[in-house]
Amino acid sequence: MPRLVPSALVLAIALGLAACSGDAAPEAAPRAADLETLTLAPAAAARERSWDGVVQAVNRATLTAQTAGRVVELPFDVNDYVRAGEVVVRFTDVEQRSGRAQAEASLRAAQAQAAEAETEHRRIADLAARQLVARSQLDQATARRDAARAALAAAEAALRQAGEQVDYTVVRAPYSGLLTERHVEVGEAVRPGQPLVSGLSLGQLRVEVQVPQADIAAIREHKAAVVQLPDGRDVPAREVIVFPTANPQTHTFTVRVELPEMETGLQPGNTVKVRFKLGEAERLLVPVRALVRRSEIAAVYVVSPEGRVALRQIRPGHVFGEQVEVLAGLSPGEAVALDPVAALAAQRAAREAGHE
Repeated sequence: MPRLVPSALVLAIALGLAACSGDAAPEAAPRAADLETLTLAPAAAARERSWDGVVQAVNRATLTAQTAGRVVELPFDVNDYVRAGEVVVRFTDVEQRSGRAQAEASLRAAQAQAAEAETEHRRIADLAARQLVARSQLDQATARRDAARAALAAAEAALRQAGEQVDYTVVRAPYSGLLTERHVEVGEAVRPGQPLVSGLSLGQLRVEVQVPQADIAAIREHKAAVVQLPDGRDVPAREVIVFPTANPQTHTFTVRVELPEMETGLQPGNTVKVRFKLGEAERLLVPVRALVRRSEIAAVYVVSPEGRVALRQIRPGHVFGEQVEVLAGLSPGEAVALDPVAALAAQRAAREAGHE
């Protein structure tokens, strides 16, 4: 545990910081009694533990060919950004269009046959109603009509299939993201099922963390986590999912942390710190704006009941939003000045007046 630096040294550092920054005391220096202060009291805050996690893309896919053909266009290369619906691969479509034309012709023939069978059936049914033809003739007309209807339905289905084969010659991006790999080149012949391109979306990310089994019960209970970004920002998890079984070799559980859809700057494969809530604990918290920092040293101005202003070094801990935990250097009931610049000015004024 690091030792606290003597108060005199902290004061000297703070005075040097103020001088270097060019912050001058106000023309009318505030008095200690006029300072805005916060009386410290234990506050409930989350008890957390952190582990490293690996960033993953929620949407990651490899597009494959659904028809045979030759590649004639690859508009995007690796690391290019592709918008949803844009063409990523285009094939030759001569065979597919010929197949669709043949299906259209078969459909027209089936429609003509069905229309003829319907007319014949109506005519025979009218004659049968007047008992001018045998019942067997009506049965035969009904069978021909039903067969023509079935042939028409089959022709319509064949046309839809042929149309899909034409559509399969143009492969579009299912969502916006980055192209990560090209598996074919222009001029290459492909067959159904062959991989074409791979990509992933950066719009929605998640983090997978391996957590020891001793902490899984608390994580399951609270299901709250915070991901610390490389720039220092904290991003609360949208959802925390604990896998039901442990790894038999490492005896750890996989915990998936879903991130909200926002610009995080993370890339799949990055490692980040993830803090999980394990319970509640009482902590001393002070506003971040009350801190005076110089290199690795942190301090605050403490105002005594007699009105004396003194700079005191503290050991800060976790940051909770706009507040920071104090691990050492302060006690409950003490008053901390919220404006370090005004506190420094009040301290100088009191020293010049001979009150210190």
